[in-house]
Amino acid sequence: MATQIPSSLEIAQSAILRPVGEIAEEAGLLPDEVELYGRYKAKIGLSVLDRLADKPDAKLICVTAITPTKAGEGKTTTSVSLTQGLGAIGRNPTLCLREASLGPVFGIKGGAAGAGYAQVVPMEDMNLHFTGDIHAIGAANNLLAAMLEAQILHGNELDIDPLSISWRRCVDINDRALRDIAVGLGGRANGYVRQTGFDITAASEVMAIVAVARDLQDLRQRLGAITVGSTFEGEPVTAEQLRAAGAMTVLLKDTIKPNLVQTLEGQPAFVHCGPFANIAHGNNSLVADRVALKLGDFVVTESGFGSDMGMEKFMDIVCRVGNLRPSAVVLVATVKALKHHAQDPEGGTDAIEKGAANLARHLGIIREFGLNAVVAVNRFPGDSDEEIQLVRELALEHGAYAAETNEAVTQGGEGAAALAEAAVAAADEPSSFDYIYPLDAPIEKKIEAIAKRVYGADGIFLLKTAQDKIKQFVADGFDKLPICMAKTHLSLSHDANLPNAPTGFTVTVRDIRAYTGAGWLVALCGDMQTMPGLSASPAAFNVDIDAEGRTVGLF
Repeated sequence: MATQIPSSLEIAQSAILRPVGEIAEEAGLLPDEVELYGRYKAKIGLSVLDRLADKPDAKLICVTAITPTKAGEGKTTTSVSLTQGLGAIGRNPTLCLREASLGPVFGIKGGAAGAGYAQVVPMEDMNLHFTGDIHAIGAANNLLAAMLEAQILHGNELDIDPLSISWRRCVDINDRALRDIAVGLGGRANGYVRQTGFDITAASEVMAIVAVARDLQDLRQRLGAITVGSTFEGEPVTAEQLRAAGAMTVLLKDTIKPNLVQTLEGQPAFVHCGPFANIAHGNNSLVADRVALKLGDFVVTESGFGSDMGMEKFMDIVCRVGNLRPSAVVLVATVKALKHHAQDPEGGTDAIEKGAANLARHLGIIREFGLNAVVAVNRFPGDSDEEIQLVRELALEHGAYAAETNEAVTQGGEGAAALAEAAVAAADEPSSFDYIYPLDAPIEKKIEAIAKRVYGADGIFLLKTAQDKIKQFVADGFDKLPICMAKTHLSLSHDANLPNAPTGFTVTVRDIRAYTGAGWLVALCGDMQTMPGLSASPAAFNVDIDAEGRTVGLF
């Protein structure tokens, strides 16, 4: 029988939190490196990196998952569980997570702070505005858009071709009506009439830049390098030429500082930046990782969606930029997800065995990077002991270093102690970490390497728009950048309707965008949209205020 516990929101609201200053002090931070945002949140000054520059880095464990279902498999929960489990076995861990976007909070899955007794708190603050980082990123993004429009209206001294403009506005809400819009209507005073659109803020290049900038000056340089369009002669036009980068940096001077909170069991947790792994690079900030690596002995960092999504981008993009070297990977799997991939959600052990082909593929992806994988079987209510044990056995059969059950949702850190022990053992093993492709390979070869070695595709097909963009990017000198694939997270392929471990498919790339400030090329696969939409029954339906003024319905 499943253990009955209070709701995640009830657990979070009843938790007794420690002042974040105490959490920071125990982690080894000095008072002048901690900027309090109330009692339970703080910004951390990047001067700590200079002070601790000579301290050896902690071991880095990346948490990822098999191909998720629409309901999610509890990857954030497992990241928190592992952190609390490491604490339970006497280790000194630090957790790094992405910030919650209001898109999914009010969209399909609710909050993003864990679940049950494996949570990061204050949960409500984290899910609703937090320290204002995402709003600042949206403001900086849209300031650049406004300055671009004004430059064209007031004489167009830079000779910008309005039809070449690639810079889009953003908003932190799922709003499909903004995907494709016209601006400048109502007469010349309102600007040049053209077609454009909005992205969700998590997919903005400004979000990507904040997530990979090493410090404030690097942030300033990267913002200036943003390409917004081209001149009539075909020359790239940057934010620096528009004289927008300085003001954008001022808006983001606090945003670049990572946010410190705590787990329910008092471990330090950095929660910073929030890009989605299906339409962006899908990892928390590099500065959060770098600070965390100087504190404690293990860093748990979460990559969005599956190993084919956020983990691939963490390895091929973030680790290159930050010169990081992960020690091991924890791969989250669930009974219900394997049954989903077998297209038999109510099935028994046969369905689990069939769906394990997806698990096997993800273990293979991790091996492609030369790392050991520990499978965390995240227990859900209704999972039988027999089903859990079968998933563990299948994981070992398909090459996992170890496979352990995660029961921290009901038991706290003690419920993830065995998982933590296995992760420590895997991280202590030697590894041969390497990237999927070299940066000097042609653009199409880098995309093909990801499609074949990670997704299991037969190859790629570039539509004419993508082919033309590649020619332009080679001419502009952007061909040595890494690749950030934008594709569905619901399949290893670019087609959400292909479950489990598909074979015999070709990945279609319809367009490519140059994120010259962030430092990569975004390949848009299939019909992937960079602005999600709300479902017929969004999570926002359940969110309200009770008679005492407390939030209810936030998962």
